[in-house]
Amino acid sequence: MKNNQSGFTLVEIAIVLVIIGLLLGGVLKGQELINSAKVKNFATDFRNIPLFIYGYQDKFKALPGDDPAAATHITGATTATTPTGAQGNGVINGAWNTTAKTDESFLFWQHVRLAGLASGPTDVNAADFMPKNAEGIIIGITSGTSAPITGLRGTYVVCSQGILGKFAKQLDITLDDGNTATGSVQVMANQAANQTTAVAAVPTTGTGGIDDATSYTVCMGI
Repeated sequence: MKNNQSGFTLVEIAIVLVIIGLLLGGVLKGQELINSAKVKNFATDFRNIPLFIYGYQDKFKALPGDDPAAATHITGATTATTPTGAQGNGVINGAWNTTAKTDESFLFWQHVRLAGLASGPTDVNAADFMPKNAEGIIIGITSGTSAPITGLRGTYVVCSQGILGKFAKQLDITLDDGNTATGSVQVMANQAANQTTAVAAVPTTGTGGIDDATSYTVCMGI
């Protein structure tokens, strides 16, 4: 008995390849949309903080965190006590990533939340008190005089930790000059210590530079 076997026709193969191409294109497009959404969320974090500052100043004629009469202005607010005697001097003292509950930079978040300018817990002992970015890592603020990156200028400096290199580069393009080592947005190694220099997206010596898959801390002077 004759066994007739037939394979796929060229038309059928072409249709399958088109379908596979459409599926791959959809997956890649979906990933691109997710990445764009993350960068947008990171950018929104940076853009919102000046609004918190100006909104608080408009209400109370003082800086959140630095307000010496915070407990009087807002029910439930805690007035900073460190550094001693520095409250009301127009500077948000304290490291951007401080965990000291008496620091101005830490209490900044309680003040803007109690003032109705930002969302989040107002209990300084809450495990999730410090705000988080789209990657679930902390965001913080400090005075420009304590900039985490040498040469980064601004009255205040906002830093967001744990941002992948590919997002850090896109964030700099969105908010600044596209150069992660210059301008108002700069990138540093993902660690607590301050850095003497920012990390350039493209190294000038042929080594180093930002790696897309490595996490960094992005700081912005405002």
